[in-house]
Amino acid sequence: MKYDCVIVGAGLVGLSSAYHLLKIKPHFRVLVLEKESGVSKHQSGHNSGVIHSGIYYKSGSLKAKNCINGYNEIIQFAKEYGIRYDLCGKIIVATNKEELPLLDNIYSRGIQNGLTDLTYLSRDEFREIEPHCEGVRAIKVSQTGIIDYPAVAEKIKELFLELGGNIEFNQKVLNIKQNQGTISVETSKQTFETKKLISCAGLYSDKLTAMTSQKNDVKIIPFRGEYYKIKESKQHLVRNLIYPVPNPNFPFLGVHFTRMINGGIEAGPNAVLAFKREGYSFFDFNLGETMQTLTWPGFLKIAAKYGKTGLGEMYRSLSKSAFTKALQKLMPEIQESDLEAGGAGIRAQACDRNGNLLDDFDIVNDGNIIHVRNAPSPAATSCLSIGKTICELI
Repeated sequence: MKYDCVIVGAGLVGLSSAYHLLKIKPHFRVLVLEKESGVSKHQSGHNSGVIHSGIYYKSGSLKAKNCINGYNEIIQFAKEYGIRYDLCGKIIVATNKEELPLLDNIYSRGIQNGLTDLTYLSRDEFREIEPHCEGVRAIKVSQTGIIDYPAVAEKIKELFLELGGNIEFNQKVLNIKQNQGTISVETSKQTFETKKLISCAGLYSDKLTAMTSQKNDVKIIPFRGEYYKIKESKQHLVRNLIYPVPNPNFPFLGVHFTRMINGGIEAGPNAVLAFKREGYSFFDFNLGETMQTLTWPGFLKIAAKYGKTGLGEMYRSLSKSAFTKALQKLMPEIQESDLEAGGAGIRAQACDRNGNLLDDFDIVNDGNIIHVRNAPSPAATSCLSIGKTICELI
């Protein structure tokens, strides 16, 4: 089973890489390997469904560049292939005066990143958009939207197959060996030979990187984001998207309200340390993976720095009342009885030995092998752009 390129992972980034590679090199034999039974089974299919504008990211970073480019590309893609989306806009709300400087920093980043339709709103002005929201000032981000990401993944898969690509499901990669001029990819079922390899393994990106590099200096720390759904009788409280001002020292956006493209309103997510990389429930546990997290030098430094914040996230995970209280900062009317159990996703967050949570996308180029080690939000928005970037490298 010999190929010009094997891509590990059938999430949005892996599929986009495979699709763009065949567009650039139509004669290539390209294979996507996926351990699950279908595409977008983890981060790509368990996110909030938001098309991010690029307002949060440091100017010049891979996140900023790929989010801005990817934003335009995914909208064009949705238009061309009839995928449901809605550029409904969002507001980012400062709930007290202490958050106003942080709100100004977000506005400045948006301007630096080329956003052209940002507007400051007074309390009265943002309450015309979201009448039940509370705060002192807000930014209106018109370029934000919502979309059906699993439908995007299915369409990219379809286009990739039409170009002559191959996908093998239920193929968990167990080992990667480099020979003279070729790479052997051993799975749970068979071995594939390839000239080039791209790994987009998400929650297991560090493990695949370690198969080919002794210099892998990051570990994936899994954070579970849990959502509640707002009961139908109270969905009128939220019109579109309402976000808080995020903690600048923590790479998460805080609990927010999101209208979903297929209907309904979600509230969340929190950011809880997961004790299993694919642990979508609080009580999911894997001893080996938990010990890998707890013994990583970088995690110990994170725990020392953010321990209080992390314990608060865990408390909110277990206490619906505490979760509701966090939501009430943005919407005082929301009550515990208005919320019902929702879904959850796992964010693969890379952490280095010094306790730094990698803020940017991280792509390791090692000749004929490329590892995408860190691709959290806004990777879904950016997926078409990231795929092109990876193909240029390979």
